[in-house]
Amino acid sequence: MRDHVSIPCIVMRGGTSKGPYFRAEDLPADKAERDRVLLKVMGSPDLRQIDGLGGADTLTSKVAIVSKSKREGVDVDYLFCQVDIGKPIVDTGPSCGNMLSGVAPFALEMGIVPIKDGETSVVIYDVNTASKIEAVIQTPDGRVSYKGGAAIDGVPGTAAPVILNFMDVVGSKTGKMLPTGKVVDVVQGVEISCFDVAMPMMLMRARDLGMTGIEGRAEIDNNKELLARIESIRLEAGRMMGFGDVSNSVIPKVGLLSEPRGNGAITSRYLTPHKLHAAHAVTGAVCVATACMVEGSVAYGLARRPEGNPRTIWIEHPSGEVDVRLETSGSGADLQVVRAGLLRTCRPIMKGEVFVPEPEPA
Repeated sequence: MRDHVSIPCIVMRGGTSKGPYFRAEDLPADKAERDRVLLKVMGSPDLRQIDGLGGADTLTSKVAIVSKSKREGVDVDYLFCQVDIGKPIVDTGPSCGNMLSGVAPFALEMGIVPIKDGETSVVIYDVNTASKIEAVIQTPDGRVSYKGGAAIDGVPGTAAPVILNFMDVVGSKTGKMLPTGKVVDVVQGVEISCFDVAMPMMLMRARDLGMTGIEGRAEIDNNKELLARIESIRLEAGRMMGFGDVSNSVIPKVGLLSEPRGNGAITSRYLTPHKLHAAHAVTGAVCVATACMVEGSVAYGLARRPEGNPRTIWIEHPSGEVDVRLETSGSGADLQVVRAGLLRTCRPIMKGEVFVPEPEPA
């Protein structure tokens, strides 16, 4: 195709998200040109993303960029890109723990990391959050296995487990677990807790916004007055957390919390931040789980905390539950996250080349 360039990629489902995975070397080194390419790949800006691979949903407008790492003790670097649907924006501020679950299998399939027989451990450096994650992949007979009995809520069927062990997750973007220096702040009359653990988040009680906490996408995404109020509070929280103007950024994300309805520890509605996540972000789950353990936070008073350390904290979300195996030390504002582990699954959907139009002449 004379007026297009072709770029190798694998389209994968990673956890409850989906998108193309690229080798960094196959994309432009210049950031502006790379973003132009990714917008064309996904078909943005366009609410239907009809001219690209995007699925007209924030969960399917994601990109993973993977490269062999030069860092000591690390196998691959992972850069996550959230491609805006309606605006020409590629946001690399946050990370995505669901897309993360496909990074190690992609690296193994592309020969970036050698495969071992039985089980392969891949250490990933998350460029977005400057943190490390160990991914444990099933590789019987030296091949990545995608079939298995592991199930995650929000994804039909079962698959091989992908074990993610998060390390160095506290202060992923701000350097502090509590970016404002307080466990609770009050913004526009609403108590919020601002946490930065794996993902910077603004946490609120759902009832403080007149909600039950178990609303779904129809009730939240179509409630323009509610979303406008949340965004107004989020913008102020973003400044308080040191991010400045976050009107064109997806961080901090938003967690609307309430008491557990089932056997979980807490109920969470995770906003991305202008739409409700159909399930729950992995990094956001680590953040919410940590907040449940910090006395005085808005999460602490709502949560049913399990005994032991480490302990598994089940977070109830619109599609079911997500579990976080959390090991901590200390308490209160001095709490430290030693390790946070989750089980995810992934599946390759398509391997080939995506065609991108050549840029228009200046």
